Amino acid sequence: MNIKFRLSLQFMLIVGGLLIFFALLVYYFSFTTYKDKFRNNLLNRAKNTVSILVNVKEVDTTILRKIHQTTFYWTDEEIVIADTNLRIRYSKDVHDLTYSNLQSNTTQGEKTFFTINGKDGVCYRHKFKNNTYYSFVLAYDSARKLYLRELVQVLFWSVIFSLWLSVLFSYLFSKRAIQPISDIVDSVKEINSSSLSRRLDEGKGKDEIEQLAMTFNEMLANLEVAFRNQQEFVSNASHELKTPVSVMIAESDYFLQGQHSEAEYRHYLTGMKEDLRKLGVHLNSLLDLAQVNSGRDILMTNVRLDEILYDAVRDVKSRYQNRKIITRVQFPENEAELIVSANPGLLQIAIKNIIDNACKFSEDDVMAELQQADGRLCITVTDQGIGIPGNEINDIYKPFNRATNARYKSGFGIGLSLVAKILELHNATIKVESKENSGARFSMLFGTESV
Repeated sequence: MNIKFRLSLQFMLIVGGLLIFFALLVYYFSFTTYKDKFRNNLLNRAKNTVSILVNVKEVDTTILRKIHQTTFYWTDEEIVIADTNLRIRYSKDVHDLTYSNLQSNTTQGEKTFFTINGKDGVCYRHKFKNNTYYSFVLAYDSARKLYLRELVQVLFWSVIFSLWLSVLFSYLFSKRAIQPISDIVDSVKEINSSSLSRRLDEGKGKDEIEQLAMTFNEMLANLEVAFRNQQEFVSNASHELKTPVSVMIAESDYFLQGQHSEAEYRHYLTGMKEDLRKLGVHLNSLLDLAQVNSGRDILMTNVRLDEILYDAVRDVKSRYQNRKIITRVQFPENEAELIVSANPGLLQIAIKNIIDNACKFSEDDVMAELQQADGRLCITVTDQGIGIPGNEINDIYKPFNRATNARYKSGFGIGLSLVAKILELHNATIKVESKENSGARFSMLFGTESV
């Protein structure tokens, strides 16, 4: 049974229980009210009858009987007036008011109510001139019985009709109450690993269902970050590790194809060891970057920015051996000003990617400069290549995005997005100046900008 029908059933049971309870209350109070009213009428009949007979000299039993015959009386009404010794002074239509019943229901106080064979009765004690008289009146309240029977029918059908309405309205109410949950279920069914950016409608965020949607959206945001970090790590690792691995495989194939001297093998193994060391540095740096994306801090150390630049240029030259990469460093009087707090591996990846792009998209010389500008260290990489279209400059740092004039070159559009992320972690900024077919100039600024 789903929640909607369960809520409807529970609501119906609650409403049904309340209706039956109030119906019983109505019946009980109606019964007691009519019973008390009828007994008061019997008491007044008893008082009037004994007063007329005893207190009025002109009235005797014959006149009193004629009075009763000509006045209103109740169904199966019985009247008995007796003295102290229960000798009957007057009676009318006596059936159930036998001597034993009179004796057992004689009041010691002013009045006593009793019931005989479904009839209501009263015994009223009347004193007159030091004499005591007892007036008994017994009758059947047919009007009350008829009213209560009709009341039961009205209450029964009222409860049945109200229960039917409660079922209808409870179903509509539960359907409306559950609708937000149904909407959430439908929305969640449409969310998968490729559409984690979708979010549920949070409304105003006040009730529990809207808060549930907010909580679920927070979970989706965390999952989206986790999936994006995983994808970025795979893309970054592929981008950074593919080239050195390919180079090592090509060199290994070369040395396996022929005989070489011990010096050549030693030179090869030394180079292989250095390549593996760099590969390990890159791999550790990428793992550090993945940790940062997951909310963890990376290890920062004090390094010389010129040394990072030289290492990056050396790595790129190993790929573009016939390309001239001009490196210029403007040394300050205090070389300690070249020291920055950075993760060497990540920072080298960022600088190397900028220089690698300059070589990839340009056939001319590439200029890599390190200088101070307004109290900040600035690395500038300039090429004379194909440049970047003006309307696409703002999109070059987006993952997997490539300029329209660069699609014939190999690549995945990962490098610049990785550069932007690494520089952001180092509190550095990057600026680009470029025009299509007029080259590009990338500037990476480190330190606090002077005001």
